Amino acid sequence: DIKASVQRGKKVYTQYCLACHQADGGGVPRMNPPLQKTEYVLGDKKRLINIVLKGSNDPIEINGEEYVNPMASHAHPSDQQIADVLTFVRNSFGNKASGITPAEVKQARAKK
Repeated sequence: DIKASVQRGKKVYTQYCLACHQADGGGVPRMNPPLQKTEYVLGDKKRLINIVLKGSNDPIEINGEEYVNPMASHAHPSDQQIADVLTFVRNSFGNKASGITPAEVKQARAKK
């Protein structure tokens, strides 16, 4: 149930993501990218899952602005928690996209 996943994901977001990506998903200019209506959030699910599992050290450009702050790996939450938080992000901050399942996270985790 996507609604339940979003509700659980909001708690995970508050615990792990909010400090860098902010309560409104707007991020921090030139440091932490926004999560609002970006291709990274709304596009390829596998890429999004892998950013959470493996982190990211590469600068990325979103809406003409470069973000350079590395993101640490967040592989420690369960497959369910990661699926829930990404479903929350993909359906919050003005976003509307399909949910992510624990099976999709498990598959990405297995390909390390």
